[in-house]
Amino acid sequence: MPEGVDLSLVPDQVRGGSLTAPRLVTPALLRQWPLPEPSGSKYSRGQVLVIGGARQTPGAAMLAGEAALRMGAGRLSLGVAESVAPAIAVAMPESGTTGLPEDAAGSVEGVGVGELLSKELGRCDALVIGPGLDEPQGTLHLMGEVLREVPDHVPVVLDAFGATILPDLDEAVRSSLRGRLALTPNTGELAHLLEQDSLEEHDVPRGVANAAEKFGAVVACNAWVVGDGGVWQLTTGDTGLGTSGSGDVVAGAVGGVLSRGAGLVQAVLWAKYVHAASGDSLAARFGRVGYLASEIGPELPRVMRTLGGD
Repeated sequence: MPEGVDLSLVPDQVRGGSLTAPRLVTPALLRQWPLPEPSGSKYSRGQVLVIGGARQTPGAAMLAGEAALRMGAGRLSLGVAESVAPAIAVAMPESGTTGLPEDAAGSVEGVGVGELLSKELGRCDALVIGPGLDEPQGTLHLMGEVLREVPDHVPVVLDAFGATILPDLDEAVRSSLRGRLALTPNTGELAHLLEQDSLEEHDVPRGVANAAEKFGAVVACNAWVVGDGGVWQLTTGDTGLGTSGSGDVVAGAVGGVLSRGAGLVQAVLWAKYVHAASGDSLAARFGRVGYLASEIGPELPRVMRTLGGD
């Protein structure tokens, strides 16, 4: 927490494995915890690499990548299935795009990915893995290669398949992520991380805390964020955020804030709040449900401006 922040806004601790009352994520909290000032070239403002986008789900990587840029990252690279890479390169002219090996079904395979992406891995400021990946074994191989190549100081965001594969990673690779990992699972993915069949809604806060402790990560699921001993709860956002692709926007938004130099907790809180408040803005225009994940991205910088995050 930066010097000068009102300590009354700092969340209570997770003491001895028991959750204490959370602190609410409010505009006041975020304004007293400002993001690093954006300045300089696209390189100095932060470089994000998003890896995902199987043939059937290329849009997930695109949503995450756009969110990273909308949250202030200066440069974006995408690693996606080679069959869709040319189309994505045209659809997202703001991004550099690398085609990755895929199987007959179009799922990204892991063999050789570390070498293909070595240049981008060496210069990225934040790495997002998961949006649009759809095959567990290929994802496991991919993550093993990529996480051995990415420098130890680079923060990593795992979402969707990227998150659910985490328990199956080699112990040494998994341990290397402790202290620099953000997880943005949905409820089903959180249950998988905890090796449970399912989680009821009232069990989510405890599940988030358990996953944070288990993996040494900052974990965000639904309205809850736990990490570095703190517990937070969002009170903004509504049911319309539960739409296809919305989670990909969250993951990319976290990566974008991380690339600017924010810490893990700060990045997750800012990204989650801005995402939720963007949904509120869209709900005011379209109704509680019916807006699209692709419409959330353009709202992100507008909400950021109201919080002084631009």
